[in-house]
Amino acid sequence: MHLYTRVQIAGKPSSLKLAVSNFTHQQNNKVSDIAKGLLSTPFKMNLNRSTADTVACASYTMWISTTDSKPYVVSTQLRHVNNDTSTISTIDTVSATTSDLFFDAAKILTYIRNETWTSLPASSRPSRALLKRVGDAYLDIIPWGTDCERVEGSAYKNLCGKSLPSGGSKKNNDMRRYVIDEETGRVEIPCQFDSLGAWPDSHEVRVVDGKVKYKHTVTVMRGVSA
Repeated sequence: MHLYTRVQIAGKPSSLKLAVSNFTHQQNNKVSDIAKGLLSTPFKMNLNRSTADTVACASYTMWISTTDSKPYVVSTQLRHVNNDTSTISTIDTVSATTSDLFFDAAKILTYIRNETWTSLPASSRPSRALLKRVGDAYLDIIPWGTDCERVEGSAYKNLCGKSLPSGGSKKNNDMRRYVIDEETGRVEIPCQFDSLGAWPDSHEVRVVDGKVKYKHTVTVMRGVSA
């Protein structure tokens, strides 16, 4: 199991090796005290999935908890110091819960459990540049086809491109941070979704055979770290 998920299940961030200087803990796009954050609360996880970005020396973990009194769907990026994966320089979390956009953790869990996120054959893996371009296209509100499954909160769309907005965004969706994994064909981008409001947001996209297969959105509408 990924170290981060073990620490989150226990609610004990003291088990992590954090950078002595310039460590940042960020939750819902706000720098915050790790001792008061989600990572300091133990959770039972119904599902978790992690991926690594070997170029950026970073990782991404998604987890879902439906069994506690307050359910959560969480996206977290970890970044490391000078290619030392044992030392963490940044913990960057977007955490959605009750009252957030289309939130229903049990529904989200059902959809995502049915997905396949195995490694792709080396000969058919999308390039890093393509994955970044696909992720940016969504955030720039530029449509990229119809043959995909989209989970936006708990709202499920098959042939999702038919329901995507288009025409570009009047406001740039800013604060983009990237974790890109060519092996599984995915890019994950937390941002601030300024085109609709100053909402903390996380987007995860999987590309298979040059086409978008899955699209996940975790959106926090409360604008607070909770």
